[in-house]
Amino acid sequence: MRSILFLLLLALPFSVCGQNDCACCTPAHDQFDFWLGEWEVFNEEGEKLGVNRIVKLEDNCLISEHWQGDRGGSGKSFNYFDPEDETWNQLWISNTGTILNLKGKASEGKMIMRSQLVTDEKGTYYNQITWTKNRDGSVSQLWEILDENDKLLTEAFNGIYRKLN
Repeated sequence: MRSILFLLLLALPFSVCGQNDCACCTPAHDQFDFWLGEWEVFNEEGEKLGVNRIVKLEDNCLISEHWQGDRGGSGKSFNYFDPEDETWNQLWISNTGTILNLKGKASEGKMIMRSQLVTDEKGTYYNQITWTKNRDGSVSQLWEILDENDKLLTEAFNGIYRKLN
């Protein structure tokens, strides 16, 4: 009996080491992968707005965005999937002090995230951003400002991401 117990204890470290140690290697963590890459970003008229580098960090647990606008603006975001509530979350901070906290869900080739209801000197509204994977490999990003009843107030940003060669 002791020899069997000894063999089991000896084998235990090998079986533990053989398990997948990647907590974020799930299909849910890959839902926003269509946004990964080095991009040039254009408006609808074809004018270049800037470049954006989107990378995965922390063993697939974090997507990091590095925006550099052609007119001097810049910003960074951290994006992650929260398995507790099965949502995607984004924290965006720009060099002008803009901070966005967004939460949302993915569907096939699309990610939609929105803020909590904001009340400030501009009024009461939601920020909603939709990223859509296009057939040609580009990605569209639409940032909408919506009222309390989800009526569109304005578009804050409408960009088309094209891969850098």
